[in-house]
Amino acid sequence: MSLSSLAADLRREAERANERRLLVLAGDADATRSAAVDAIRAAALSIPDCTAVSTADGWPFEFVGPHESRELLGRTQQAVVLDGHDECSPNAIGRTVGAVDGGGLYVLLTSDLDEWPGRHDAFDETLAVPPFTIDDVTGAFRGRLAATLREHPGVAICRVAEEYPDESAVEICKDGLTDPYPERPSEQPERPERAAFPDDIYTACRTPDQADAVHALEALRGEQVRENGEPAVVVEADRGRGKSSAAGLAAGALAREGRDVLITAPESRSTDELFARARERLAAAAALECDETRNLQTDSGGRVRFARPPEAVELPGGPDAVLIDEAAALPVSLLEGFLSGPPVAFCTTVHGYEGAGRSFDVRFRGSLEESDRNVVDVRLDDPIRYAAGDPVECWAFRALLLDARPPVDQLVEDATPDSVRYEELTPKRLLADEHLLREAFGLLVLAHYRTEPDDLARLLDAPNLTCRALTHEGRVVSIALLAREGGLDESTRDRVYRGERLRGNMLPDVFTSQLRDPEGGVPVGYRVMRIATHHAVRSGGLGSKLLEEVAAEFADKAERNADLRGEQVDYLGVGYGATPELLDFWRENGYRTVHLSVTKNDASGEYSALMVNSLTEKGDNLAARHGQWFRERVPGVLGSALSELDPDIVRGALSAVDENVFSSANQRSEISGDVDGNVLLPEPSLSERDWRVVVDAANGMGSYLAAPAAFTELAVRELVLGEAGLDADAQRLLVEKVLQARSWDEVAENQKRVSTRMTMRAFGDACEPLVATYGDEAAREQQERWRE
Repeated sequence: MSLSSLAADLRREAERANERRLLVLAGDADATRSAAVDAIRAAALSIPDCTAVSTADGWPFEFVGPHESRELLGRTQQAVVLDGHDECSPNAIGRTVGAVDGGGLYVLLTSDLDEWPGRHDAFDETLAVPPFTIDDVTGAFRGRLAATLREHPGVAICRVAEEYPDESAVEICKDGLTDPYPERPSEQPERPERAAFPDDIYTACRTPDQADAVHALEALRGEQVRENGEPAVVVEADRGRGKSSAAGLAAGALAREGRDVLITAPESRSTDELFARARERLAAAAALECDETRNLQTDSGGRVRFARPPEAVELPGGPDAVLIDEAAALPVSLLEGFLSGPPVAFCTTVHGYEGAGRSFDVRFRGSLEESDRNVVDVRLDDPIRYAAGDPVECWAFRALLLDARPPVDQLVEDATPDSVRYEELTPKRLLADEHLLREAFGLLVLAHYRTEPDDLARLLDAPNLTCRALTHEGRVVSIALLAREGGLDESTRDRVYRGERLRGNMLPDVFTSQLRDPEGGVPVGYRVMRIATHHAVRSGGLGSKLLEEVAAEFADKAERNADLRGEQVDYLGVGYGATPELLDFWRENGYRTVHLSVTKNDASGEYSALMVNSLTEKGDNLAARHGQWFRERVPGVLGSALSELDPDIVRGALSAVDENVFSSANQRSEISGDVDGNVLLPEPSLSERDWRVVVDAANGMGSYLAAPAAFTELAVRELVLGEAGLDADAQRLLVEKVLQARSWDEVAENQKRVSTRMTMRAFGDACEPLVATYGDEAAREQQERWRE
């Protein structure tokens, strides 16, 4: 059999079954590229409907670079050639494999499959974070990928000689033919009874599933609100099921009725298909009056418009309905903000490149059910582009672990901190046990809302990563992915200090470039990149147990100088989107705040917190100086860049600051204790006049503006130490009025107090315990005057 006849046979049986076939051409880069073009022509595929993803040019059809592969999301082609010679990222596979239509070919170009794992490419360079080099990157992911290609049906493998004069240079190692049954006639969608949307909306649906989804989205009309609240529609589907198209059809129908539909998604370009279908339905009804990029307006006053998630949650312009596409790729804290607005739809991919619907379901379903929403669930199972059971989709799911999930609940629901075993999950062990790999990666997917296929390669190949887990009877119940950071040479630190970005070293990068610490990259740390506990045993102490074991292990390694490179481990660190609950969790596990970002994450709208748990004297010094610098800059940033930050996040961040930040380095070495052994910190640096103003304010006279620095010092001290015992409301009052300099009227409104006067009185009441706890002799004398 020749390459031409093989390509034609693959195409014929793919067309017969409405499936795709995968053709692997392995060998020399130029030779395989030439062979790919010959194969596509032999398969009689339409050249205008073919795309190559490659760093090389000279293709006779459309081609894009590997970093532009996301342009194929939402598109349909007869063939896609993924050139894996210079760069083969798992993300590129995830983005492109779904773009091939039924009856088409997915062509993968590789080095010789036996040699491929040992060859480094541009993607490997992204895994070689300092101080590691590309030689430290393993090829485990590509080795596993090659194994799946050899094992899966519907995958043809050809070896192409370095010299490619013609097809005689091609050896067919595996033909990939499956002799499938012809595709069964598919059921046609029908307009449901009692449907409110017009006939043409349902005629545009491709499958009955899609029609069902559109019908469910009619709830966004808001005309049948039940006693249990506004509707919230949850649309779940694997990739390629027409979820975004269904959302677009519904959005167009709503806009034709004069409704204002707000669309949001993690990335605006991922809504292209949604807007295309909405535009199509508006144009079909001659209702499209204004057609701008992601902003459609109708002659009846309806709109379909886009806003970024942090802006959309504020409901700009008062929309009548909100559609959230790829909701799985947004944090729960942001999704919860949409539950207090108009009718809303959450559209999410269950298994796919864009996000993990399983993660969405576990993390957000509880909040949704506890809300006052009338929840409408709908799921799309039928593929739009190809038949169910398509072998290329099955291969992609396994190769990229798109359907990985943690153990079933029944196997782990009895796990406790006393029943689990602490283990290191090495890449070698994970590769040897596919079941363990799927469980571990499935749990990591739940740890973060933006897990992607590249993360699988990082887990298996990145030299700076290491994985720890708690297992219950052999099943993974809690997992942490740790990244080695720091230990940088002087030249690297100097470049970072001068503004060069440092990949894979989050904390040292921030310490050095943003916080201007030339020595911030000297200590060696391990950052907790991801941590997750099985949802069946959440709140059972397993996450804390895992962090406790990690700290004990690395503290021991600090003593023995035995990390991945035989270096001393100086600290553990973490960086994450700050919420009050997470700040409390990390504080309770020994981590101390050293930084709050002053800008929001574009997708989540959250501010990041950085925290450190020191293990050595070098780590102590790093944590101490950055903790003190944080304490010193907090008043300035809270009064400016962070003036709108949630007061409870401020409270949580400051309560996690090391209490020794009130001492200089010299003072820390001389700190004494009282007769009971309690640490005695230096007293506040308020003058006699400062204390007079504070005491007068506590007694209802004067203004904190008479000595704002004094109130600021006391507020920060109390929020860090908590020795005065202020309740949460009083602490929020200090944050908003003293640290964020909000007006009395705004503070009164935020705290839901009866009046501004009552808010000012509450402020005076909050000052009383501050005076009693932190006041010196001058403060006590002034207080006595008020008692006379």
